[in-house]
Amino acid sequence: MAQIDDFPPTGENQAAVKSPLLKRTFQALSYREFRVLWLGAFTSTVGTWMQKVAQSWLVLMLTGSAFLLGLDAFLGDAPILLFSLIGGVVADRMDRRRLLLTSQYLQMTFALILAALIYFDKVSVWHILLLSFLTGSAQAFGGPAYQALIPTLVQKKDLSNAIALSSIQFNLARIIGPVVAGLAFTAFGAAACFLLNGVSFLAVIFSLSSFKSRVLTRESGGKLLEELRSGLSFVRQQPVLQALSFLAFCSTFFGVPLITMLPVFARDVFQLGPKGYSGLLACTGVGAVIGALVVAALGNFQQKGKVALALQVFFGAMMILFSLSSALWLSLCALFLAGIALVAVFALITSLVQLKAPEAMRGRVVSIYMMAFRGGTPLGSLTTGFLASQASPAWVLAGNGLMMCLVGGTFLMLRQRVRLD
Repeated sequence: MAQIDDFPPTGENQAAVKSPLLKRTFQALSYREFRVLWLGAFTSTVGTWMQKVAQSWLVLMLTGSAFLLGLDAFLGDAPILLFSLIGGVVADRMDRRRLLLTSQYLQMTFALILAALIYFDKVSVWHILLLSFLTGSAQAFGGPAYQALIPTLVQKKDLSNAIALSSIQFNLARIIGPVVAGLAFTAFGAAACFLLNGVSFLAVIFSLSSFKSRVLTRESGGKLLEELRSGLSFVRQQPVLQALSFLAFCSTFFGVPLITMLPVFARDVFQLGPKGYSGLLACTGVGAVIGALVVAALGNFQQKGKVALALQVFFGAMMILFSLSSALWLSLCALFLAGIALVAVFALITSLVQLKAPEAMRGRVVSIYMMAFRGGTPLGSLTTGFLASQASPAWVLAGNGLMMCLVGGTFLMLRQRVRLD
């Protein structure tokens, strides 16, 4: 394994540490275009989480199958494995803003189609699975463009803060979205959740359309496949990026199924309905927001990698506790603490990758990382869903938590620390 160390704070960053805590925590929001994009993305992500909740519960209602629940999550993220590398090359060759707009329009269309199918009582599980795949395909191109766009909106010294704030908007939406989804699902049915999600994409579209500064088009350096190979070659020569990508893959492969399997635990362990499931999901979101706020406030501190590994072990322990607990209060505590740990791990690893990526091939480097980071989600969800349909979901999820502990603990014992020079 690669020897990894922490990125040392620069003099500029050390000065930032002396600034007031509140200003330091939300520093990236002082940049107009980042602030506008943050607000638009937050609104849209609330809608996305509403759809996630409604869709998971709908699949469970239609089929009662833990495997199909995992398959739906797999198909939603599988395009990351198939198309994200190409999406990264495209993000380095064209206007990233325009690429993002196209992705948003497509996702909005798919959400509205599903809302119509449900409203007219024409929906079948294959409709849901197909539209999950199509939505994931749009995200496979929009994701690298979004991640590559963020560093162009803030100064490098504030990049870690911007990434942490992006995690905050995602996880704050994860709190609000499920709560609204539970209310809308109960009062108006699943169609309302999908309709509201479709409308929410307009927020991002308006935000991107308001940008007034630089043209984001990148000059093409060659043919698409040649640029793809150059990106892969660069990552192969960077052991640090390989190690970070491996850790990200393990975190999503073993960790994200905790979220995927929540409907099963809500229904079978705690005898809860959609509102109860939304509450479990929101609990992880509250923890995630707190974790992201802490990372944002700390900024560019030393030994980020070591902290991320310790938190990965802690997250695994919370997974085990949740899996084996039958007491609702204890499970809620475990979910809350797991949310803190997991988002902190993601934010720290992602910021290190962004700082290591050169601007000329940022889209390609980020897409390779995203393939590992997001690719672990569909594979982990499918594997966990299959195993949970054959054995006890509690023991399967506990096994995932144990693997998280083993991976993080192994890196720690080998004194692996994340470093960017």
